[in-house]
Amino acid sequence: MVTRSLLEESILADIRPTQEERDHVCGIATRLLGAIAASGKAEGMVVGSIARHTWVRGDRDLDVFMLFDADLSREALESDGLGLARKIAGTFTDIFHEKYAEHPYISAKIDDVDVDLVPCYAVESAACIKSAVDRTPFHTRYITDKINGLIDDVLLLKRFTKSGGIYGSDQMTEGFSGYLCELLILHYGGFIPLLKAASEWKPQTIIDPENHTAKEFTEPLVMIDPVDPRRNVAAAVSLDRMVAFVELARGYLEEPSIHFFSLPDQHAITREELLALLADRGTTLYAVTFPTPPYIEEVIVPQLKRSVSAIAEHLERNGFVVHHAHYLMQPERCHFLFELLVADLPKIRTHVGPPVWNRVNAEKFREKHIVSSLPGPYIRNGHYEMEVFREFTNARAMLSSEKLLQVSLGKHVRQSLALGWQVDEGADCWHSEFESFIAAFFRRGSPLIRVRRKILDL
Repeated sequence: MVTRSLLEESILADIRPTQEERDHVCGIATRLLGAIAASGKAEGMVVGSIARHTWVRGDRDLDVFMLFDADLSREALESDGLGLARKIAGTFTDIFHEKYAEHPYISAKIDDVDVDLVPCYAVESAACIKSAVDRTPFHTRYITDKINGLIDDVLLLKRFTKSGGIYGSDQMTEGFSGYLCELLILHYGGFIPLLKAASEWKPQTIIDPENHTAKEFTEPLVMIDPVDPRRNVAAAVSLDRMVAFVELARGYLEEPSIHFFSLPDQHAITREELLALLADRGTTLYAVTFPTPPYIEEVIVPQLKRSVSAIAEHLERNGFVVHHAHYLMQPERCHFLFELLVADLPKIRTHVGPPVWNRVNAEKFREKHIVSSLPGPYIRNGHYEMEVFREFTNARAMLSSEKLLQVSLGKHVRQSLALGWQVDEGADCWHSEFESFIAAFFRRGSPLIRVRRKILDL
């Protein structure tokens, strides 16, 4: 029998769904399943945390899958499935719209519950899936058969990772999915046993509950899917998120606190505070703001990550030293922030040419630059060198130039930037919609550091 601390019992009392909430959500699920059955076109199935009773109070995300005959063509599944989902959603609410993953589905708001109606194939086993979503019903069956007695441990883990800012397998978070949390609890036999094991994790930790892995994986954390030996359930977990979990596990085992389960604070910063902060740091802040490309987060966020790195490298190559850079995707606008240690440069710079013993290239370099108003070409360390004028002496001018579109941006990010972008400097980077993002930009700290600061009331 699991023995819990008074702290853990108090947390569970706050995060277990109430009976009223269970009745409400399950009632909606029952009505949806009845509507799917009445259509005669598909079999309905509730999947995800609600089906497994592992949802945290208030997280009312109801996933209902509509299982169609496996002989149906892909085109017919999309058209018939989307049509049925739209019809069923329309009988319950006026608030619904299409979303797209591997194929389209309907997302609806029924009362106060977020509902996804997802068409998939009713296949015999996970080895026979025809699309990624076909695997999900097998996840639900696997967990449901084994989770009894460990549901509370899953709830503690979900709140623990959410508090640490590492819950969610989306592209922005790169953390722990709900299914991964459930598998970890099952494998280690509880919340505390998991933390004890995780406190010793190192990169390339491999967990294979069914001992059936069918390929090699290179991700930092590997959890072989019990229903699919060729899939890593933890593929989304980045090295930093994995190590953050290790740090949190060690911290909680050493000094348990309610702050390990409190949701992250949303910090704020005023324009005046930002102005004073930058003056104190002696750095220069730039913001590049542009329309959000009209695609889902899974497509755009990796492009934002790549683009902000490419722009930072572009700044560095031109002599502007970047201290920190980050990105944010909002529904209407995206935001790049760059904190620079150097934002203004002299007009001249050194241009290093080929070594003199590389005769062909050295002679081409010498002849190309023989007429110059600046020193050079001259020889230093066996190479030709010369002084040249910089194209940009100010970082803002470079960020505002059309040459920004020539760096290695993500495809859709480039298309969006091509429509126009805004460059702000210093305190002018402050916008109300990005306030918490800017505040967090200057309050970087590991999850355990944030907990320790709360304990010390800093």
